[in-house]
Amino acid sequence: MIDLRCRFSSSSARVLTCALLFFFVALAPPRVVAQLQVDITSGVTAPIPIAIEDFTDDPQTTATVIRQNLARSGRFSVGVRTASDYLVIGRTSIGADGRITFNYELTNLLTGQRLLVERISAAPTAWRNAAHRISDRIHQTIIGARSAFATRIAYVSVEGAPPAQRYQLIVADADGENSRVILQSRLPLMSPVWSPDGESLAYVSFETRAAAIYVQKVRTAERRRVSGRAGINNAPAWSPDGRRLALTLSSAGGNLDVHVLDLASGELLRVTDHPAIDTEPVWSPDGTQLYFTSDRAGGPQIYRAAPEVGARPQRITFTGAYNARPRISPDGRQLAHVTREGSAYRIAVQDLGNGTVRVLSKGRQDESPGFSPDGGTLIFAARERAQGVLATVSVDGLILQRLQSARGDVREPAWGPFLP
Repeated sequence: MIDLRCRFSSSSARVLTCALLFFFVALAPPRVVAQLQVDITSGVTAPIPIAIEDFTDDPQTTATVIRQNLARSGRFSVGVRTASDYLVIGRTSIGADGRITFNYELTNLLTGQRLLVERISAAPTAWRNAAHRISDRIHQTIIGARSAFATRIAYVSVEGAPPAQRYQLIVADADGENSRVILQSRLPLMSPVWSPDGESLAYVSFETRAAAIYVQKVRTAERRRVSGRAGINNAPAWSPDGRRLALTLSSAGGNLDVHVLDLASGELLRVTDHPAIDTEPVWSPDGTQLYFTSDRAGGPQIYRAAPEVGARPQRITFTGAYNARPRISPDGRQLAHVTREGSAYRIAVQDLGNGTVRVLSKGRQDESPGFSPDGGTLIFAARERAQGVLATVSVDGLILQRLQSARGDVREPAWGPFLP
């Protein structure tokens, strides 16, 4: 992203024009890296008591993953059967083809009613995903809302000190496990964003000593440069149909405007044409609008415009002097963004229907918000003890968690879509 704090204060260290510091890029095969550690810092006041007993004949730790997922949601208190309202039991078996079958039941201990009696199967290497899917079913059955345990996140990790820093683009399960590097570089990697089908990531790389936008397949590492124009290429955002990218490009004079790139034809459409900084575009879920950050009113605020030439932007945020980095909820009803409170930058959510704004995070330098695919949680980057960490907060503000890496700074998270 281009952080508009660079223009109005000295707190940002990630301006594109200041990022050309190091040497070369090295593509790396996928490898396991340090996992993120999840710490629950706050939750609901009356979590639902549930017991998840060890699965019979389980060569893995399926029940442990389910316990961790439900506890991490903040909505459940995981304990023993005698002190719980709900009980999960299960067993596993291995077929002739090597696939693992999971049979499990969810029972309401207060009524004796069996709420779920289900079976799923998975390849041995996908047993954690099966545990996440079971967790999703339990959560939806009891809470009545879909959850995102069986999804993925992407983020950037930075290790070392200048001029020997190493940037890594990492993909992991939503709980931080199963992390693997899909790209590493001695030059900055920025702004990863998932394609709607979850197959690809678009991101900014400086590997040629100039900013360029790439699209990379997550499974195969196949990639292509889709925008390497002179000047700034930044802040890619996929259209809901996956056919276009909204992005920020600079003109010959260095001014920043929002454009739309057709990925098949390469056709480029300029949406904004204004002497102000227009950046950080994101699509509405129906694809009819682009939300973006602009300082055309004298300070960073969020605007909305149709993705077409000559569009007339409409200002959306009015509370406070700084509102940037928009992200729209999957249902299109809420706008997440970074807002300034005093000298602190925090994550806020605005109801697009009535304009009500709620500040959700409590840090000093919180940024890069992104919605989970179920719309119930925001992931964002924060700073703690001079280290970059990731955190999540529920949209009601009740559940706050920290995902801290054992080494290196982590930043610029992106939550992937639901997978088939």
